Amino acid sequence: MEAVHVAVIGGSGLYGMPELTNISEHRIDTPFGAPSDAIIIGTLHHQRVAFLPRHARGHLLTPTEVPYRANIYALKTLGVTHLLSISACGSLREDYAPGQIVIPDQIYDNTRLDRGRSFFEHGLVAHVGMADPFCQETSALLADVTAEAGGVVHRGGSLVVIEGPRFSTKSESNVYRQLGLSIIGMTAAPEAFLAREAEMCYATMAHITDYDVWHTGETVNADLVFARFAANLKLAQKVIALAVERIATLPRACECNQALATAFTTHRDHIAPDVVNRLRPLISKYFPE
Repeated sequence: MEAVHVAVIGGSGLYGMPELTNISEHRIDTPFGAPSDAIIIGTLHHQRVAFLPRHARGHLLTPTEVPYRANIYALKTLGVTHLLSISACGSLREDYAPGQIVIPDQIYDNTRLDRGRSFFEHGLVAHVGMADPFCQETSALLADVTAEAGGVVHRGGSLVVIEGPRFSTKSESNVYRQLGLSIIGMTAAPEAFLAREAEMCYATMAHITDYDVWHTGETVNADLVFARFAANLKLAQKVIALAVERIATLPRACECNQALATAFTTHRDHIAPDVVNRLRPLISKYFPE
């Protein structure tokens, strides 16, 4: 299969841009099951780019049901090095207003169920550093091109990830505010953690759609969230186009592509060959054939 270095994961409307040409679809099976949907690959600024609808076309999957490991694994088999996440979020701060964009730099994982938090289990243990869960270089680039595209962008902020699919209670929302968290969403965990295990540069363009439920000015509901996210679709597409063009010339000076270099703790003579083969797209440079 053709090599693709940049991928975008988000809503199914993101790839509906006129600049995207030579479009093809690929269904990839993985040891962790099938991804959310077929992966759409097209040409944008002379670069092949992969698009994956996180919740499947038609929005069929809850945040808990998203096959996060299958999604990241499938993109890794394509050769993806940079993964751009486009998502909706609620604001926990008065100065982060609906319609604006946040490029977060931290995650507070408040999910409850097992979404498949790691690729490394059942015979191969790896403890991957996650102090800074988003690639700092890619996040800076994403913030730059968002401003260039005309968006109001906030650089940095802590994203609390909740289980969903329900929205917060007022008590929960106010606790998150007391903790100093900035925005709230439902999908960055474990997606960001798995992307780091796959040694991808991962950054999120979070579209503020509401003030969660702590704010008394409006009632949060799904219709409101998706209407406001749709209003920013053209901005998201413009940002993707600019980011893809810039990433092609961005040197990988970050440490994302060496995240596993010091992570493995299982003694090599205790690792079964089938375990290595199962994870080979992720670990091939550390476990050569």
